[in-house]
Amino acid sequence: MKESQYSPLAHGLNDAAVLHFDSAIRAFNTYRGDPVAQADLAIEVEPDFAMAHILKGYLFGLATEPGAILEAKPILEAAKSFAKTEFEYSHVAALDALVSNNWTEAAIRLDRHNTDYPNDILGLQAGHLIDFYRASARNLRDRLARVLPKWSEEQPGYAIVRGMYAFGLEEAGDYSQAEAVGREAVERDPLDSWAHHAVAHVLEMQGRAEEGIEWMETREPHWSGDDNFFQVHNWWHNSLYHLDVGKHTAALSLYDARIRRNESQVALDLVDASALLWRLHMEGCDVGDRWVSVAQCWDEHADGKLYPFNDWHAAMAYLGAGRECQVDKIIDQYVSADNKGNETNCWALDTGIPLIQGFRAFWEARYDDAIDLLHPARFISNSFGGSHAQRDIIDWTLTEAALRSGNRNIAEALVSERLAVKPHSPINQTFLKRSKSNRKAALYEASSAVQNSKLLATEYFVN
Repeated sequence: MKESQYSPLAHGLNDAAVLHFDSAIRAFNTYRGDPVAQADLAIEVEPDFAMAHILKGYLFGLATEPGAILEAKPILEAAKSFAKTEFEYSHVAALDALVSNNWTEAAIRLDRHNTDYPNDILGLQAGHLIDFYRASARNLRDRLARVLPKWSEEQPGYAIVRGMYAFGLEEAGDYSQAEAVGREAVERDPLDSWAHHAVAHVLEMQGRAEEGIEWMETREPHWSGDDNFFQVHNWWHNSLYHLDVGKHTAALSLYDARIRRNESQVALDLVDASALLWRLHMEGCDVGDRWVSVAQCWDEHADGKLYPFNDWHAAMAYLGAGRECQVDKIIDQYVSADNKGNETNCWALDTGIPLIQGFRAFWEARYDDAIDLLHPARFISNSFGGSHAQRDIIDWTLTEAALRSGNRNIAEALVSERLAVKPHSPINQTFLKRSKSNRKAALYEASSAVQNSKLLATEYFVN
C-alpha cells in the first residue's frame, strides 16, 4: 500500500494510482495543469480509490457552476461507497455539505478535519477555498494558523500552505505580514499562483498600483501560461492597477488581449470580465458591445440558485447588454425559492437582491435609489463571497452614485472613507476633486441665490 506524499492518510493499493493522485493534488495546489484528468487516471487504475473520488468531488463542487455541481453529486455517491476510514468519512461529510450548498457547514466540518489531520493539504485547500467563497476573512487566516505549527519546511506542500496563509493574512487586514509571507512562499515555490495572488491583493488594498504592475510583469512567466487556471484572474489584477493609475486604454487592451482572449466560459473568469467592464464603464470608457458576449456566456451559469455572487456579476453583464429581463428572472428565482432549503438561498435574499437592484438603479441613473440600496448592502456583502478587492466595486459604485446624485454630504463622507484607506489612489484623488468641485458649485449656486434674493428685495422696495 502506497501513501500519498501530500495527504499522508490517503492510501492507495496501487502505486500508479497514488502517483496520479499526487499529480492531481500538485496541479490543484498550483492551479496549473489538469487535476481532473489526473484524478481520472488514478480512478482508472484503482476504481475504488476513495480519496481520488473525493478530490474530484471537491474540484467540481468548488467550481460555483450549475453543471459542475451536477457532476459532483454522482462523484460524491461513489466516494461514499468506497470510503472506509475515519479520514475518508470526514472528507465525505464535508463534501456532502458543500454539494448541498451549505458552505458554512462544510467549512466547519473541515475545521474539525484540519484539526484532526493538520497535514492533509487537500483538506486545507478545500477549506481555504470554501472560506473564500463565503468571505470569511477570519477563517481564511485562522484555518492555516491553527495547523502551521504542525508543518515543517521539509514537507511537500509547505510553500503552498504558507501561500494560503498569506492570503488569509491579507483578507484579515495584516498587510505587512501577508506580503512578507507571500513573497517567502513564491521564493520557495515560484509556481504558487495563490501566493503570488496574495501579494497582488496586498498591493491592491494599499493602493500601490505602480508596484503592482511591476510585480505582475517581473513574475509573468510564472503565472501567465496557458496551463495556468489562475492566469485570467491575475490579468484582472494587473488591469485594476492600470485602471487605478489612469491608464484606461491599457486596462481595456488587457481585457481584450488577455482576459477575454479565449472567450472563457468559466464562471470565475466571467466574474472578472463583468467586474472590469463595470469599472471601465464607471470611468467613462466606451466598452462597445463587449457586454454582449459576456452576457451570453453567463446564460450557462446564472441560474438564481447556486451562487449569488456569480448571479450579481451576471446581472452587470445583462444590464450592459440591454437584457434586463434576465435580471428580472434572477430576482424572481430568488423570491420564489424556499429560503429554508440551503445557505445560498439565504445569501440570495439578504444580499443578492439589494446588490442586483442597487446596480440596476445605478445603470438606470436612479442614483438616489442606488445609494439607498447599496449603502446598507455593503455591510453584509462580505457574507456571501469574494475578496475585499472584488467587493470594492460596491463602494466604488456607491461613491460614484453619490457624486452623480449631487448628494454632497454623502459623497464627501464616502470619498473621505476611501481616502483614509488608500490615500494615494489616483481614482480616490479624482473622487476628492469631484466632491470639492461639487461643493464649490453648490456654494456658488447658494451665493447666486442670495444675491438674486437681494436684488429682488431691492427692486421691490424701490418700486
